Amino acid sequence: MILVDEPRWPARGRLWSHLVSDASYEELHVFAEMLGAPRRAFDRDHYDIPETRFRSALWLGATLLPSRDLAARLRAAGLRRPKHLHR
Repeated sequence: MILVDEPRWPARGRLWSHLVSDASYEELHVFAEMLGAPRRAFDRDHYDIPETRFRSALWLGATLLPSRDLAARLRAAGLRRPKHLHR
């Protein structure tokens, strides 16, 4: 399942959301491509998507979850890649 949180993360003059899959990175990459997110937006285990793509992500079928729940689903699926392991 594709999951997204609210665009609340400020960077480069915008607000950003996290887009993840709790099934596979392959599912995530396919969804991100449909959304028009560039591969460079992939960061370890998620895509950073600008607030301008947030509604499109929901329209394409992403499920809105609070950030805490999104991270918990990633961990439960064994797909979480912590920063300290990927420098």
